Amino acid sequence: MSTMEIKRDMASLAAVVDEAARTATAIPQLTERVPDLTVEDGYAIQALSLARRLGRGERRIGVKMGLTSRAKMAQVGVDEVIWGRLTDAMRLEEGGAMSRANYVHPRIEPEIVFLMKKPLSGEVSPLEALAAVEAIAPAMEVIDSRYQNFKFALPDVVADNSSSSGFVLGNWHKPDTAIDNLGIILEADGRAVQVGSTAAILGHPLRSLVAAARLVSRWGERLNPGDIVLAGGATAAHALAPGMHVRAVYQNLGAVSLNVTE
Repeated sequence: MSTMEIKRDMASLAAVVDEAARTATAIPQLTERVPDLTVEDGYAIQALSLARRLGRGERRIGVKMGLTSRAKMAQVGVDEVIWGRLTDAMRLEEGGAMSRANYVHPRIEPEIVFLMKKPLSGEVSPLEALAAVEAIAPAMEVIDSRYQNFKFALPDVVADNSSSSGFVLGNWHKPDTAIDNLGIILEADGRAVQVGSTAAILGHPLRSLVAAARLVSRWGERLNPGDIVLAGGATAAHALAPGMHVRAVYQNLGAVSLNVTE
């Protein structure tokens, strides 16, 4: 296959995953169609898919990190986290509503989010990463795989923008606020469904920001002032259903909530 044919095929796969996300339609795994699809191919498809979103008027506002649990990395047999891109259309109002109809398999997980004040890219230390942070906040991310039966291989996930689909942010706090081991309770309709700690995010959420700087640089990108970085799930994700009220309560950081409609 020529370089032109490969690029054309990547573009067609990007159109498939983009349309699946846009219309909330489940699709077969890309690896069923292209068995030798690699993670690098997945990132190329992700970039092309995001370009389609930007072409429709969406704006890139940051990145999300995935597979940030050591146990999850071991479970799927990888030694590196993954990342996806966030756009302004993914933002949900804190305490507001999200329509279940806009998603295929929506699940929610509590996270820590960083707001950048300086550019960051490449190999950096935790101290250098922290120096580029304007503020931190509690957050929840709505993840959604567009693949049928919630089944996929790693290249599929990456191509599908690492399951990025929505997020809600809580109140901002000073960047030097301790976040290394904060208790978190994820509630659904007032009942605790997940209990965890920010330490589940690579041992410290700041390590996720360090990884974000390294990974985006591989694609010629950087974290820009004003960008947000979702550090990754601090607990297992909880499936969402219409009528559900979801709230994540964080030690020392407050709470963040969301209502699910039809």
